[in-house]
Amino acid sequence: MTAETKPPLFELLREPLPGVKILRPFQHADERGCFVKTFHDGGLASHGLHMILREEFYSVSARNVIRGMHFQLPPHAHQKIVTCLRGRVLDVVLDLRQGSPAYGKSVALELSDRNRLIAWLPVGVAHGFLSLEDDSCVVYKTDTVHNPAFDSGLRWDSFGFPWPVDNPVLSPRDLHHPGFAEFTTPFVFEA
Repeated sequence: MTAETKPPLFELLREPLPGVKILRPFQHADERGCFVKTFHDGGLASHGLHMILREEFYSVSARNVIRGMHFQLPPHAHQKIVTCLRGRVLDVVLDLRQGSPAYGKSVALELSDRNRLIAWLPVGVAHGFLSLEDDSCVVYKTDTVHNPAFDSGLRWDSFGFPWPVDNPVLSPRDLHHPGFAEFTTPFVFEA
């Protein structure tokens, strides 16, 4: 295979909200298993995405756990890359950027160890997910370090998203976030 015929490192599948990108990463599978490239500066830059990676972490969740809707406030707001290494999650993103054509709108997609998709989240969106299986492992890459003083969120049930779960499991912190209607956004949309 020559350099001209190599598959792209990241295939852009869709942009469900302005700046929110769903990507399929480079993958190779054979009799040994698989290899997946989850971060490559040049590959992301080919889609206009730029990130200096400052922190990476992961969560493991039981079935019916909702984590979210999380974000960091300026000046520690961050871009985020999210993928699911084990299990399945319904990943949900809510646009909080004043002036955005999608302000207040949410989208969802399934991330799983089977589809291996990656979600690129710009500054100014809230993020959360519902774990659809036990032991779902979600990995996050961010361009700022977590700062508890600027860590924030919105109530999971305050923005009209139809979560497909009757009795979700939530942390006390997530249960007590303010609702979307009470939130004054510090985020401004940049086209």
